[in-house]
Amino acid sequence: MTTPNYTLIGAAGTRAGRALWMLEELGVPYEHLSAKPHEASVTQHYPRGKVPVLLVDGEPITDSTAIIQYLADAHGQFTAPAGTIARARQDMLSQCVLDEFDGVLWTAARHSFMLPAEQRVAGVKESLRWEFNRNQTSLAQRLGDTPFATGNEFTVTDILLAHCLVWARAAKFEINEPYLVSYFERMTQRPAFKRAMAKG
Repeated sequence: MTTPNYTLIGAAGTRAGRALWMLEELGVPYEHLSAKPHEASVTQHYPRGKVPVLLVDGEPITDSTAIIQYLADAHGQFTAPAGTIARARQDMLSQCVLDEFDGVLWTAARHSFMLPAEQRVAGVKESLRWEFNRNQTSLAQRLGDTPFATGNEFTVTDILLAHCLVWARAAKFEINEPYLVSYFERMTQRPAFKRAMAKG
């Protein structure tokens, strides 16, 4: 196939890091604009100002999960085929990560510095830490001893989960499940991950 013209908008330290990681894993050419949320280069494609935005031959795709799944499908890598039980399991675990890890961390961020001060709930982070720890235990039990989130192969779910664990470390949410500690170390040693995070 002819590779489309890709431009990824968003700094690596945001959820744009997920899309950068996928692009690096795929090894396809792309342009990277390291923009912060709400900058003009973002809002011209997405009025809410959220990153990342992927331009595919000029057509914008928003939301990090939609972007990495699109890229995986478009290039036939790092995803199970649509309509298979393997894909259903992949999607199931991806949704679990988004609900039980991303959602918790996003809520903590909103009540730490994103919402107006008068809208923040004092003490909510302690409740969220408790929930995050409980969710770690549940996910570790579901995954067992598989090398990757969905089994023996690296998929989009691994990008979502590992990125959430990176985010957790930065937000001082402890990773306390031994499986996830080991998983975190393995995922963050991937060369494509290192290249993506160095993008700035």
